[in-house]
Amino acid sequence: MQSILIIAPNWIGDAVMTQPLLASLKAQYPHSKIDVLASTWVAPIYRACPEVNEVIEAKLEHRQLQWGLRKQIAKDLEAKQYQACFVLPNSLKSALIPWLANIPFRIGYRGECRYGLINVSLKNPSKVNRPPMVEHYLALGQLLNEDGASASTALAPVLNVLPSAKQSAEQKLAHENISGSPIYIFCPGAEYGPSKRWPATHFADLAQRLIAENNNHQIILLGGKGDHSIAQEIASQAGCPNNLHNWCGDTSLDEAIALIGMATAVVSNDSGLMHIAAALKTPQVAIFGSSDPAHTPPLSEKAKVIWLNLPCSPCHQKECPLGHLKCLKDILPQEVLATLHTL
Repeated sequence: MQSILIIAPNWIGDAVMTQPLLASLKAQYPHSKIDVLASTWVAPIYRACPEVNEVIEAKLEHRQLQWGLRKQIAKDLEAKQYQACFVLPNSLKSALIPWLANIPFRIGYRGECRYGLINVSLKNPSKVNRPPMVEHYLALGQLLNEDGASASTALAPVLNVLPSAKQSAEQKLAHENISGSPIYIFCPGAEYGPSKRWPATHFADLAQRLIAENNNHQIILLGGKGDHSIAQEIASQAGCPNNLHNWCGDTSLDEAIALIGMATAVVSNDSGLMHIAAALKTPQVAIFGSSDPAHTPPLSEKAKVIWLNLPCSPCHQKECPLGHLKCLKDILPQEVLATLHTL
């Protein structure tokens, strides 16, 4: 196998959890070139994966067919003569490009009536007792392994920081005069919905406690543009303008990866940035509410998970169906601070 294409997932956390699959494929086919077709949103994850030869960015939008664009991408890819393609999303439209590009082996999970588009497949596991996502992706790597032997692959994702991203992040820190200070990164967002977001009041309280311990502590709030208002609420409530910096929406994902790699510790919800921190082996506290830490845990020995395991959780709902959000509200800032100290 000389050339392999990966169709990347659409979410940052899922993209991070595919890295062990890439490592497994590289171990099985050490002379192969592994390229990744990814949306602009998740492309930085694959630039940070050492196994990837080329990241092909495409402006593919979530929940949109974009038939003309997919045909053009397929035509360009056909010229590269890939021998196999791993289609990691479960959607029908994600399987169209490798089929149109006439890639011989199109590997993925069955789903959305894509028989024929996927010609080497596994049955999707049930939602009950689902395996961890890393293992879910890794299983696909064995479908072309003729002897059936399982490749020895670490389950914990590993990312590298691009030198250019590190330089850019260092310039941002220097511009704010916070170079050399202990940096704590808070990630208050979660794309899925409010039931995965620790309250802004708790983040603000934790910031005050950290700064009270040491006035040199600097706190950077990281996330996308959609997290800016939540971060601004945290900053306003904390009232520490010289120590707390709202950079949500003001950094690229490449820069965010570099900043997380430099941090003393990270406090996050169950989110893509949580998985990035784990892959960079940055000490972290991961706060879980409506989701299941057995399915999508931060895979790092330097990660501590706080999850109350209430009878109503994990509910996997975007908003608390009972209206009280106790799974998150009852995780107190002093508990998170005590957990940070154990790191």
